[in-house]
Amino acid sequence: MNYPVWDISMGTGLLMAFVAIIHVFVSHFAVGGGLFLVLTERKAFKNNNSALRDWLKKHSKFFVLITVVYGAVSGVGIWFTIGLISPSATSMLIHNFVWAWATEWVFFFLEISASLFYLYGWEKLDYKTHQWFGWIYFISAFFSLVIINGIITFMLTSGDWPETLNFWDGYFNPSYWPSLVIRFVFSLALAGVYAYVSAAFARDKDLKSSIIKWASAWVVPAFVILPFVAWWYIGSIPADQWADTMGPMPTATRYATLIAWSAIATFVLALAGYFMSRRVNMTYGLILMLSALATMWSFEFIREAVRKPYVINRFMYANGLMEYPSDTDGGFSVEKIDQNGVLKTAKWLTHQAITPENKLEAGRDIFRVECQSCHTVDSYRSVRQLIKNRGWPDSTINKMLEGLDLMHNSVMPPFTGLPDEQEALAAYLADLAGTHNKPVISSGKDVFHTYCNACHNYKPRDVLFRRLKRIEKEAGIAFLERLPRIFVRMPDLRLTEAERGMLMDWVKDQFNQTQKGE
Repeated sequence: MNYPVWDISMGTGLLMAFVAIIHVFVSHFAVGGGLFLVLTERKAFKNNNSALRDWLKKHSKFFVLITVVYGAVSGVGIWFTIGLISPSATSMLIHNFVWAWATEWVFFFLEISASLFYLYGWEKLDYKTHQWFGWIYFISAFFSLVIINGIITFMLTSGDWPETLNFWDGYFNPSYWPSLVIRFVFSLALAGVYAYVSAAFARDKDLKSSIIKWASAWVVPAFVILPFVAWWYIGSIPADQWADTMGPMPTATRYATLIAWSAIATFVLALAGYFMSRRVNMTYGLILMLSALATMWSFEFIREAVRKPYVINRFMYANGLMEYPSDTDGGFSVEKIDQNGVLKTAKWLTHQAITPENKLEAGRDIFRVECQSCHTVDSYRSVRQLIKNRGWPDSTINKMLEGLDLMHNSVMPPFTGLPDEQEALAAYLADLAGTHNKPVISSGKDVFHTYCNACHNYKPRDVLFRRLKRIEKEAGIAFLERLPRIFVRMPDLRLTEAERGMLMDWVKDQFNQTQKGE
């Protein structure tokens, strides 16, 4: 909250995805591709295969252009982007892991140096010296992965760090080792995937066939191992984090389906390529690469979805507010902002108090601080469209904000601030969507989707269905009259008797249909 919000119409989250995932796809190739270079050169030397050596020389140029040139530039782009969209989290990661970052930068310097010596040493260095530069590159790239993996996994599973603030508790967190293995195995697969593309430039069909078979031997075994490592990785993440992503906003579920299909496609394409190596062309290689990219893309989106509502697990929410109060948080913990208010805490905001004249403008400021890290007005995760679809007036929005952290199975941060700031945000959101009037409800399904679906699943095993199916309609109508009696965090929506009746009929109908299906 010390920093102004960067307004991007497409959404900061989507921008970060485009910048980071392509970089990650290249940086993993940098690790596995380094090992591919030294082992393929060794293979060419032992077999006295000058044609393979000549191809590998060209491949190493392709490798350096992709990993060192694009990889370095996109890496800087990541730092630039995260520094603007999430400055609080970036500052915290730098300060907490400063020596880890410094060590990684040393290895990165060795990577760049060794890769250039390797590229320009084909005709100037003897075989053993040239191999040494290749091994230095690979080891440096691998240890860059080792170090960065600790910081990435810390953001997902912080372990005991929020309580101890101990460097090693955060670094060697529960998901560290499975993440390191899954990323390294995938990097080996990418070495073969990129070789498919590069092999298309080999004019000799026998040479191309041998390269494709060699490349397939990197991809196929890796994709046999990956499901087992993925199971280990899933087991390292607390069950409640997974459960939170399977509700009304099942981002992880959607991408789990995509990662399964894309991983199978990558495996099948690589296996088929081995047996039809002479017929593989550039188009085939690019399709294989896109399939592997979809696998990596899905993995990163699942990781991001499971991490919500945090940017640093159990410590800092996605909007930069802190769950844990500390002496160094600058007053940005949920507890302190609930006492002092958002407007008086964020130093860059124009309004520090709410009046009838500036209520909507103050609401917009609060939206930018608390919501804009994940939502946009009209683009990615548009709040205007979301509220318009639900038809919530400002009174309903205000009630919903009280249980914001319960929505979508707890993947949203809680609203933080004073009651009049909550009202200002509700008024601003209703003004955006033009929903000041109560929505028209014509069925129980409408009641559910308008008022309940933000927190409850559309499934008979959901707690809403389990409770209401047990009681008679008239008792249920009375039961729903004051929703907070069911659970203190539920919003007091003041449903009409007709709306409560329609909801009870619909819930009973859904339960009966399920019983018939069974």
